Amino acid sequence: MTSDNTTPTELKDNERVITHQDLVRSAVNVGSLGMEFSWTYANQMGIAFCLMIMKMLKKIYRDDPEGYAKALERHVAFFNITPQIAPFVGGIAISMEEKIAKGELEPESVNEVKAALMGPLSGIGDSIFLTCIRIVAVALGISLCQSGNPLGPIVYLLIYNVPAFWLRIWGVQKGYEVGVDLLTGAEKSGLMDVIMQIAGIVGCMVIGSMTKDMFWATISVEFGIGDAATTLQDVLDGIMPGIVGLGFMGIYYWLLSKKISPVWLILGTMAFGVIAAFFGFME
Repeated sequence: MTSDNTTPTELKDNERVITHQDLVRSAVNVGSLGMEFSWTYANQMGIAFCLMIMKMLKKIYRDDPEGYAKALERHVAFFNITPQIAPFVGGIAISMEEKIAKGELEPESVNEVKAALMGPLSGIGDSIFLTCIRIVAVALGISLCQSGNPLGPIVYLLIYNVPAFWLRIWGVQKGYEVGVDLLTGAEKSGLMDVIMQIAGIVGCMVIGSMTKDMFWATISVEFGIGDAATTLQDVLDGIMPGIVGLGFMGIYYWLLSKKISPVWLILGTMAFGVIAAFFGFME
């Protein structure tokens, strides 16, 4: 008997009622794909997470309506993570719920594990999908569109969504298979820190390279007279191509660290561009 008087269901010790199809369907159902759509300030992604695993909970607690109701209540609790990684946590939660239904785990433990996973997994997920894959996909898609190639939107969707769906389907199965053992082992071996460090390096490389190709202004201030005249842009490009874009990225990064709103940065950039073009020191 567990601490909140949940009645263990009729699951036998080695019985598992969750099938491969159940896991795959949960990874691509409305709850999983709509993780951001039911976002609330109170529970953030809690409702979507519960919706993602609801059918599997119903199978686990098929003979225990009270246990099923309490499980639903547990999984609408606060939850927030990179959406593509949510199925992995869902697999772990379902593996734990089977043990809870048998009376082998305390019900509170599943939300404690979910809360412990949010931070480190979001750090990895955001670095991979938001600051790496998404930017690469957008850059390639826009480049194709600018050259008149109609495949630009399709290339963007494929680059961003193929790894995202693969991770969803693989993650829910892996999470269910290994339960909490994988993360415990990764944390003890230091693998989690290595993964986060690699993801951060890749993200910085991508953002740094993008500043060169996506900064289109030039500094038109001239030095010298006659054939010896040159522009400040040529001098700076001689030092390092793309140094102006990199410099502006550094300024934006510093302003964001000072909690300046991105909206004000956008408006300030527009005003600066108009003023710079009007006085002729930038084109």
